[in-house]
Amino acid sequence: MNAPQPHALRIPVSTYRVQLNPEFAFADAERIIPYLHALGVTDCYTSPYLKAVPGSRHGYDVVDPTTLNPELGTQTDYNAFVAALARHDMGHLLDVVPNHMGIAASANAWWLDVLENGPSSRYAAFFDIDWHPLKLELNEKVLLPILGNQYGMSLENQEILLGYSDGTFVIRYYDHTLPVAPKSYTRILTHRLDELIAATGAENPSVQELQSIVTAIGHLPARSQQDPASVAERYREKEIIKKRLAAVVRESPTVARFIEDNVRAFNGAKGQPGSFDSLHALLDDQAYRLADWRVASEEINYRRFFDVNELVALRMEHPDVFQKTHALIFELIRQGAVTGLRIDHVDGLYDPRDYLRQLQASAVSATTPHETGRPVFVVVEKILGASERVPEDWPVYGTTGYDFLNLVNGLFVEGGNERLMSDIYGRFTGVRTRFDELAYHSKQLIMQTSMASEINVLAHHVNLLSERNRRFRDFTLNSLTHAIREIIASFPVYRTYVTPDPNTPVSDRDRAYIRLAVAKAKRRNPALSGLVFDFVRDLLLKASDEGTPTDRDERVAFLMKFQQTTSPVTAKGVEDTAHYVYNRLLSLNEVGGDPERFGVEPRAFHDAMLERAARWPYALSITSTHDTKRGEDVRARLNVLSEIPKEWRARLGRWHRLNRKKRIVVDDQPTPDPNEECFLYQTLIGSWPSGDVSGAAWDAFHDRIQQYMTKALREAKVHTSWINPNQPYEDAVARFISTILDRGSARAFLEDIARFVARVSPLGIYNSLAQQVLKIAAPGVPDFYQGTELWDLSLVDPDNRRPVEFERRVSLVEDLQQRSAAGNRRALAEDLVRTRTDGRIKLFVIMTALRYRRHHAPLFLDGSYVPLDTVGARRRHVVAFARTHRDRMIIAAVPRLVATLLPDADALPHGSAVWGDTGIRLPPTRPDSTFHNLFTGEPVTATIIDGQPALRASEVFSTFPVSLLEGRT
Repeated sequence: MNAPQPHALRIPVSTYRVQLNPEFAFADAERIIPYLHALGVTDCYTSPYLKAVPGSRHGYDVVDPTTLNPELGTQTDYNAFVAALARHDMGHLLDVVPNHMGIAASANAWWLDVLENGPSSRYAAFFDIDWHPLKLELNEKVLLPILGNQYGMSLENQEILLGYSDGTFVIRYYDHTLPVAPKSYTRILTHRLDELIAATGAENPSVQELQSIVTAIGHLPARSQQDPASVAERYREKEIIKKRLAAVVRESPTVARFIEDNVRAFNGAKGQPGSFDSLHALLDDQAYRLADWRVASEEINYRRFFDVNELVALRMEHPDVFQKTHALIFELIRQGAVTGLRIDHVDGLYDPRDYLRQLQASAVSATTPHETGRPVFVVVEKILGASERVPEDWPVYGTTGYDFLNLVNGLFVEGGNERLMSDIYGRFTGVRTRFDELAYHSKQLIMQTSMASEINVLAHHVNLLSERNRRFRDFTLNSLTHAIREIIASFPVYRTYVTPDPNTPVSDRDRAYIRLAVAKAKRRNPALSGLVFDFVRDLLLKASDEGTPTDRDERVAFLMKFQQTTSPVTAKGVEDTAHYVYNRLLSLNEVGGDPERFGVEPRAFHDAMLERAARWPYALSITSTHDTKRGEDVRARLNVLSEIPKEWRARLGRWHRLNRKKRIVVDDQPTPDPNEECFLYQTLIGSWPSGDVSGAAWDAFHDRIQQYMTKALREAKVHTSWINPNQPYEDAVARFISTILDRGSARAFLEDIARFVARVSPLGIYNSLAQQVLKIAAPGVPDFYQGTELWDLSLVDPDNRRPVEFERRVSLVEDLQQRSAAGNRRALAEDLVRTRTDGRIKLFVIMTALRYRRHHAPLFLDGSYVPLDTVGARRRHVVAFARTHRDRMIIAAVPRLVATLLPDADALPHGSAVWGDTGIRLPPTRPDSTFHNLFTGEPVTATIIDGQPALRASEVFSTFPVSLLEGRT
């Protein structure tokens, strides 16, 4: 048996992402390793698997980074998974979550320690908590927005209860179990204590012990005392007190009944408000304040992951936090179990560059040092804005690939029809707003609602800074708040990366983005003094070193907090709001995408790939992930609409008329509105099941659409939202969906949309296959999300996290292997084309290309990228390039915009009738003339077109819709 070897730098040749959860654990992952190897995958890429909130479906809510998640299996199970990887010479890329931890279900011991001990907790500095917030009532407290109702109502409804167990008092609220501060135990233990003494006598040993415990509690250091000696004394003595209390309760039935009765008394009686006063006073004495979950948007005083209350941000910039949270990860790297890392939400970190440098430096002791300072393969989840580049001083190998996804997707969008598609959308919905304007307003909405607290903190911080300078003290809090909102809403990227180091100047990149945002904010607000904007701009640019060291520290604190705020505001405003409102063509509404970039021409694609090959040749190349808004095959279908806008317009109008009477009036408005109806029809087209679906399968599809539309409506925040659900509106949309998907009453609509899907779906198949070839052959490391090796018409999570039928895929790969080994690959290819709707053709393309890539890794990892020109009448319908390394060459050639290429939906993109005189020019250094088609086994011979060597498209695509052509230089 091969054992994992101590880590040396390993660059993946390809990766396959699996989502681990209690139903798909380490043992399940181990079982699919032979399948992944057979597919041609070189590295298994997993979701986080450190201990998470019980029942976690994704692993991003880590509660203990020092141990593996027990719900995923034992250490033996994990070792078996790692050993299986080693046997197949496969690497392992692990998703790491450095920005936040989960705090749901009272499962995080570090967080519970903070709630028990407040600022004096050993872990108080681990979490990004403002212990002295604007609201004075929260001084040295953490706001806990976990209640489903107003605090007083929850209390008097006996939803919040005091409990006791083994020397410890706790507060219970449904699945939450919260600690009671030991110093406040006195409130419980002295309640009716005089009555107990009178009943038992002052000499009763158990009662004396109870009194002694109360005295000991009174000597505990307060939670405001944070010197090391006081903290150590507090931790030592409180545990002794708990043990003493447990012992006396265990030994004395009298004391046990006394505490039991007191707990009952504290928990009050329904209908008697005064009976809850004691519990209220006890709760008020804690280091946390319970509140309605809706309060979080305005008053929460800990930084969150976006606006998710159950995910608390870590202060990863502190060395102790970094070491404690990464110790196990570095150990796994040292052992060779983990060979690469994917860093989640890098923009949420205090100083991403510093974190990444620490990551690589700390990994050196566990690895072979690397001359570039990048001893571990690390990629970052980073959303790039238009023309934005990853900072080149980051010690990483690139991003997780959303830039690639949106670029390659755009190749299959007909840019020439943008104006007509816009007109169709505008006329049907009445929406004429540009996307950038909608994004601006969406970010403003987020800052006024779900992230109002973060903006208020920034505003008060900058107000404090202005008050300290006589030249700026006349700026009002209102004007400063407005300026901050406007600048963030105008920000062209997710964030800047100005460092706290006073000796490190602001980069030209960041300086340009900050100045651009301020300039846009000024233009939008001519009535507001430009001096206010200039003041904020100078703070962000570190333009002043005046004042005391404290003043400089305060300016840095504002700057760093500002940078950590722009990213979640942009993500929530653009990805999770505007992308659900601007519905011109949903295939463009993807993470990191710009819906206004309507199509990508081959030349732009080639230029981007040349830059990628030069700068980031090992960045991931993705087409689907666990976070994509729609699966790759859904987008591939929807892209076809851009080619047939007149047909789309006709169908859209027809379906609206057919379903007009099925809409329900809510608040004097027909529901859904036209924009939501347009969104729904595109969703149905993109996700419509292949083949004849009935019975349970149809019911499952119906349920998926219902759940997805509810999520989409809430994300859009137009008629309903997560914070304030409009149940009548949501119910009306749900009834509309049920009605139009009813096979009895909506036959005309269902038959018509099925015919349209039958027109679009085959064309989407060609787009999908083309994407796979480009992803595998282009510069970068191709990544495959679980299950997408067959047709996958999934929508956003949780829809795309459904279980994968790996048994079926294993069987299909085995069959394809046997048929390929038997010879006559052309016959196999032709059969797969005939049966393309069953998905085997996609599996075959991926398996064939990945196996070749694995066998010729240097060609793809280090080979040159050579764009190939196309000639002839259909030249714009082909994308082709060569990868060359030493004496080896591979040419990737795929069709694009096939709807306008083919005469009808049943036609195949094959042969001279389709391609005519179209050709692909070869590099001028090409000495021999015959290539081998990997998919069909056919030879393809070069010819002369317009005086230059070229391949005829009719031969390249003679029997199969995509090509990888092997040759030698």
